[in-house]
Amino acid sequence: MAMIMTVDQLETKTLLLQESLKTEENLLDYECEESLKTEENLLDYECEDEKHIFESPNDSVCCVNETARKRKLCQNGLDCPRPFKKPVVVLTRLPEYKKPARINKCSESDRTPPPTSPPSTSTNAADVAPVIISSVFGHSSKEIITARPEAQKDELKLNMVVLARRRPMRWQQGKIVEIVTREDGRLKYKVSFEEKGKSLVSGHHVAFDTTAKVEQLYVGARVVIQCQDNKYRFQPGVVGELRSRKNRLRFLIFLDDHTPVYVGLPLIHLVWKPLENIADDIPEGPHKDFIEHYLNKWPYPQLTQYRLGQTLNAELNRVLQKCEVQIIDCSLMQVIFQESEHKEWIYRGSSRLAHMAKFLEMKHREQLECDSD
Repeated sequence: MAMIMTVDQLETKTLLLQESLKTEENLLDYECEESLKTEENLLDYECEDEKHIFESPNDSVCCVNETARKRKLCQNGLDCPRPFKKPVVVLTRLPEYKKPARINKCSESDRTPPPTSPPSTSTNAADVAPVIISSVFGHSSKEIITARPEAQKDELKLNMVVLARRRPMRWQQGKIVEIVTREDGRLKYKVSFEEKGKSLVSGHHVAFDTTAKVEQLYVGARVVIQCQDNKYRFQPGVVGELRSRKNRLRFLIFLDDHTPVYVGLPLIHLVWKPLENIADDIPEGPHKDFIEHYLNKWPYPQLTQYRLGQTLNAELNRVLQKCEVQIIDCSLMQVIFQESEHKEWIYRGSSRLAHMAKFLEMKHREQLECDSD
């Protein structure tokens, strides 16, 4: 009985072994077929790529023959690919016309040092003429000369605290004590100053005591600014530049004594009724001519370009003297005169500069020649 059981067990194990062998054979056939398909597609792709790159008509035929040979070997049980194959990376060299251009992040100026200029043979650095440019400072054509329609002003009233002209370059705070009407209809304002004294002034010699608003200011506006060294003194001037990023959000004011200064809004006071021609309120002299020329050229004022340490000739006390550039601040530069060591801020388009004076004289002659023709 034990012998019979042993034979039955052997038969059972034989059947299980045969079924296992069939399953493994089917699995190998399936894996072999899938591997061949994958490899055939890969070979076809490589052949197609090589055909386009090297343009050889025999490569595709070789690929087909190679695929057929591998399929036959696999069916015979020889050279059958393994179920798990390691991926192979194929590197293909592109033709010259397909190569991407190499991007060089370093510019020519970074790789190659700038050429060194030969030393100047001139012993006088002031003889080197600067570059004269026309810079754009205007934001729009409505910024020049005419007041903006939206800028509304308060009316002057009795007992109103104002700033009034006491001397050409000295305005002071006072109170309106009387308003006088002339025969021609013009109004005059009698102002009593805090530091004693009274004065009868016109509307273009009265300014508001309050700070001007941004919308009230324009290029060519007549203003009065507070002196930074004496808060009780004020000086008249003309707005030359509105605040912008180019001038670090400041207003350029040309004072009536030809002194340029950058100031903030809190120091600016608007004149009540300026004259139609702003220059008519400026004393006769070079500064009046400068203001007229400046407003005519706006928004393209002509500026000279100097470098730090450069020497030039500038007018001081109506005499040309040598000076050296120490600081450049937007449209202004600070110079020191060599003889007196006097420091002063000068507008880079001022007629006090010898180069600018020659340039303006040349332009004036050209204009006269054009008018005569």
